[in-house]
Parts: sequence; C-alpha cells; structure tokens
Amino acid sequence: MPATVLWFRRDLRRGDHPALLEAAAEGDVLPLFVLDPVLTDGAGAVRTAALHQALAALNESLDGALVVRAGRPSVVVPQVAAEVGAANVHISRETTPYGRRRDEQVAAELATEDRRLVATGSPYAIGPGLVLNQSGKHYRVFTPFSRAWRDHGLPAPAADPDLTFVTSVDSEPLPTVDPPEGCHLPEVSEQAARERWEQFQDEALADYDTDRDRPDRDGTSGLSTHLKFGTIHPRTLLADCAARSDGAQSSVTRFVTELAWREFYADVLWHRPDSAWHDFTGSLSSMSYRDPDTDPDAADDLAAWREGRTGYPFVDAGMRQLLTTGWMHNRVRMVTASFLTKHLHIWWPHGARHFMAHLVDGDLASNNHGWQWVAGTGTDAAPYFRVFNPITQGERFDPGGDYVRRYVPELAQVAGKSAHQPWKDLLGYTEGYPEPIVEHREARAEALARYDDARG
Repeated sequence: MPATVLWFRRDLRRGDHPALLEAAAEGDVLPLFVLDPVLTDGAGAVRTAALHQALAALNESLDGALVVRAGRPSVVVPQVAAEVGAANVHISRETTPYGRRRDEQVAAELATEDRRLVATGSPYAIGPGLVLNQSGKHYRVFTPFSRAWRDHGLPAPAADPDLTFVTSVDSEPLPTVDPPEGCHLPEVSEQAARERWEQFQDEALADYDTDRDRPDRDGTSGLSTHLKFGTIHPRTLLADCAARSDGAQSSVTRFVTELAWREFYADVLWHRPDSAWHDFTGSLSSMSYRDPDTDPDAADDLAAWREGRTGYPFVDAGMRQLLTTGWMHNRVRMVTASFLTKHLHIWWPHGARHFMAHLVDGDLASNNHGWQWVAGTGTDAAPYFRVFNPITQGERFDPGGDYVRRYVPELAQVAGKSAHQPWKDLLGYTEGYPEPIVEHREARAEALARYDDARG
C-alpha cells in the first residue's frame, strides 16, 4: 500500500476527522505532530501541559503510531514525507494568520519534490471564508452572520476511518509536562471530551440559558479547551443539539449561538488578519491610553491587574483563577477586560497577550476579538459608554460571594455578597486584602471623557 501523512495540528482526535478519512482512503497513514517552536515557545505552562496530555491520548488512540518531531514545519514535514515516500500530506485547513503562512511555506517545500499539501475540513463547523452575504462579502456584524451561518447548512460528523498505520518511522519521545503546582487540569483527550459533553447534556444543558453567566456554578460546557485542541469537533456538538427534542430548546439555542460566536470571530480573522493585534475599527484610532512601557504608574496598575491585586474582588478572583487554573469564566473575562481598558485605561493588546500566555483554551480569534468587543474597537463592539461595574457584576453573577472566596482567600471570612464590597465589612481587610487601586465612578468618568475625545 502507498503511504500518506496526516499532519495533526488543532485536530487531536481520531473520530469525526475528515482529513484523516481522506488520508486513510489513500493508503497506510503516518500520523505526525510537529512541535513548532513558534507556537510552543509562547504557550503558558498550563496550555503546554494540556497539549502534551492530548498528544499522549492521541498516540494511544492511534495504537502508538504517532510520530512527534520538533522543529520548523517547513523542514520537518517534507523530511517525514520523504522518509515514507508519501505523495500527499493531509491536513485540516488552518485559518490563523501564522497558520496560513506556515502552510503556504510547507506546501511550497513539498512542491519542490512533487508532493502536495491537501487540506480537508477545518477546526470549525463551516470553514472561515465560506459564509458570505448576497454581495459576496464577509459579515462584520454577528447577528446577520449567525443567521447566514445557520442557513448555510451544517455538515454531519465524518465517518470513522478504517486505518492502517506506517510504523517504520522513528519518533522523538512524547513530551511530558506536569501542570503547575496547585493546578488541577481536567483531562484533555478525545474520550474525556466526549464524556464531558455527555455529562453536560445530561446535567447542565437544560439550564445553560440561565446558568452560563454564573461563575459560582458549573453551568458551562467546559469544552473550550477541547475545542482549542480539537479533541472534539463542533460538528459533533451541533449534530447532537439538532437531534434533541426535549423542552430545553432555549438553552440549546443559546449554546449553539455561543458556538456561532467562535465561528464568527474565526471568519473575521480570516478576512482581516490584521485585526489579530490591531483595532478592527478605526473609529477610535485617536484614543489615548496609558502606556505601561513608558508610564511607571500604568506599569504598576497592569501588574496589579495581572496578579489579582486591584482591590475589586470579582476582578481579582478572575485573574487569580486564570493564574492558578489556566482558565477563566467567560463572564469574568468580560469584566476583567473592561476593568483593564476602561478603569485603568490601558490598550487591550496588553491584556490579550496576558490571557494568551495563560489560558489553556487560548484561541487567537476568540480571545483578541473578544477583547476588542469589550474595548469598543471591534466588530459588534459593546457601546463605548458601557463600562462594566465590577461590584454590581459580582453581586449579580456571584450573589453569594462563593466564587470570590474560592480564589481570594483573604476574603474567606467575609460572608455572603459582602465579599464584593469588603470596605463595608468589619472583617474585609483583616487578612491583608488590598484596597481598590482606582475609584469606580472616577475611572468610569475618565473613560467616557477619553472616548468622547477620540470620537471628536
């Protein structure tokens, strides 16, 4: 049988894998993963541990046939293809700016030896760039995109492949990295993803519409990390959602909408790769920010935000959750992002880089466009005058203070919702919790003044 290569990237699973199915139809499959320093060197400890865990599980599901090599893909991939005499290297299409450039380089190197890079599918239900309006242009606003995305027709999960592996190629040892001390990283594997999805459907999906904003509850799917690494594909989730006929339709619809947001941001990045690290809209291009690189006070405030020392418990709980677990509840992501941009008046990329360095589910499109949504510089941006109040947000979405006390031990002695305003409690500062670094009303007024100046 001829040999072919399946180069795994953000698709670390065996099931529901169109590119693997195409490779299997060609002959014996060499499964390959390349430890690309451009990606691995910038990943935080938790995300690195999750990747290595997912690779170990993938290798087991592939009967130990996974070949791991470290180096530049434009060098490694053609070398491996030559070792097995593969005419084609199969991939799931990459959609990020770096991924697209990398694949173009790999394709060019393969072509010098009359080999091809063959892309089938992507990490999304509908590949970025495929949902267009009637004028053939991409959507800049989520609501019309989501309608067109649903109307486009969602593909069914791919069939399971009949695989025979190439086993004659040497692999570097599978890397093993433990998560940081104190971090209880959930298992990242195809089996764990499917088990979590089944559990969520059985126990929490019916209440998703009401519980998804509550960081004090286990009301979210917990699948963002699995979607990041591709241990499960959104096709699988959408197919199961479509098959439900119970009374939980409002929650199912909300869950599908959240998946659509992920697809929308990937589509935006596909059409506007410059928006990865620059404002999508130029309407606030003259906005003035405090620069931590030149302003010592701004640098101190940025450090306090990063370390969860702002004096606002809901914000600090989120930032400490990020540092200790590599994850943060989405509602809290919005509040902490708003605090950095609209209370501390620091440009959003400073926060986006911190999130990408620590989030186990760090996804460039969702993370950076989510930051711009909060900052008022992105697609479908929140109104520039919306400044999340970190006190009322905490009292609304963590009404008993349980989330705060879980991650801010200095407030363990403060009962109930008083944990959100320790300055009003006699026990609020007995264990060394810091006082607020800014006053909410003053910071909000300054933010609005800066926005008004930028808008002319």
